[in-house]
Amino acid sequence: MVRKPTSKETARKPNMREAILAAAEELFATNGFNAVSVRDIAQAAGANPGSVTYHFKTKDGLLLEIYRRHCGPMNLRRSELLAAARRVRDLQDRLEAIVRAYVVPAFTSGSDLAGGGARFTRLRAVMSAEGNEVARKIIAQTFDDTSHAFIDAIHESLPHIPRTDIVWRSHFLLGALYYSLVTPDRVSRLSRGEADGSDAATAIEQLVQATVAAFQAPALDQVVPARRRTPASSKT
Repeated sequence: MVRKPTSKETARKPNMREAILAAAEELFATNGFNAVSVRDIAQAAGANPGSVTYHFKTKDGLLLEIYRRHCGPMNLRRSELLAAARRVRDLQDRLEAIVRAYVVPAFTSGSDLAGGGARFTRLRAVMSAEGNEVARKIIAQTFDDTSHAFIDAIHESLPHIPRTDIVWRSHFLLGALYYSLVTPDRVSRLSRGEADGSDAATAIEQLVQATVAAFQAPALDQVVPARRRTPASSKT
């Protein structure tokens, strides 16, 4: 039987729930969901396993709460910015506003919570790569409605591009967003210090402009594939 925390324990550690959330987020982001146990989370939080199950029932419930805390404010802000972007008349300006509405909250919303946006973005990348069914369901539950809204809005701005192409390109945007938030030092290193990868404002502008150009590229069925060079034709 799982022991519930006593009133003395609750009084002694009023922020235990927050400590458990922070510990779980860090462990999931570092080690993945499958490799982390409730006992690991409790130990990192300075709690007992009963405290984890008391507050969150299961490890699945803990992961769901982490997503809700970060993504609720971010999705709300994205929806607000998207509504404003869809009112822009010029299609080029509207497309840029839509992309910006998606990108900006990822750099800003997470800073309102412990750990900021980078740690949670790393967690999201790990969860997506791990292929865990629980994580897949939570990700779909958290993001699919918002993602469909953005894809539809982009398609309205680019009606000549098939929606499937837009889905692919939005998928690439998500990968670029993950990488920009998690490894900004790579930009600094490869630019030999001429660019600061941790400069959020510049990162946003670079990502928005590159993504707009990608969305505006010809549809895949409109691109004439380059002829493959055969061994015979490559001879001089």
